[in-house]
Amino acid sequence: MPTLIAGVVAVIVLYSLLQMFRAANPAVLARAIRIVGGVVALAVAAFTGIRGELAVAVPLGIFGAGLLGWSPFGMSGFPNIGGLFGMGGQGSPGRASTVRSRYFEMTLDHDSGGLSGRIIAGPHVGHLLEEFDLPQLLQMIPELDADSVPLLESYLDRRFPAWRQNAQGDAAGRQSRPATSGKMTDEEAYQILGLKPGAGRDEIGRAHRALMKKLHPDQGGSTYLAARVNEAKEVLLRTHHN
Repeated sequence: MPTLIAGVVAVIVLYSLLQMFRAANPAVLARAIRIVGGVVALAVAAFTGIRGELAVAVPLGIFGAGLLGWSPFGMSGFPNIGGLFGMGGQGSPGRASTVRSRYFEMTLDHDSGGLSGRIIAGPHVGHLLEEFDLPQLLQMIPELDADSVPLLESYLDRRFPAWRQNAQGDAAGRQSRPATSGKMTDEEAYQILGLKPGAGRDEIGRAHRALMKKLHPDQGGSTYLAARVNEAKEVLLRTHHN
């Protein structure tokens, strides 16, 4: 009997963990996996080092340190070690990208990959999107323009990864929207890439690569935001060429 009860409890716990994993924010989940993996690798490295197996302990320790974002030899000695785990030093600390539409202003933090939003038009102007739950945010969609819908959906993808499974008719709603806004300006392009006006081609390329890593599907990325980042890069490189 105790074995049966233990088995039932194990199944319930496993099911709960799978549900949490399924609904978790991919960016947060990826960071958690890196941290846990780094701690485990360092623990195993310490254990094997105590046993005198330095040939195994040293590389395993370096690997664990890399997962945690630290290199014993410094980033200058191994410039790509952070990039291998999505933590490369391409971006500047505190840098953020801003994407605007008629109704929203979204900010993507380059360090954490977090996406936050503010309403800049309509009945809820001045409020943060974090103040609303999923049903309230979905109720806003019918009143939005063609640029604001995918921007809100990008935010929902980050905050509620499984929301699309229960949403109905969003594709049909998008088809009835008016045409998107006009050509992106240089000012908008700089804001999207998180750069100051006058940034060089190398800076533009680095900012673009760093953002595309953050917008990868494994990081809870957004096709719409990725397209805006690509457009911003093309606009600024075209400006430099001219």
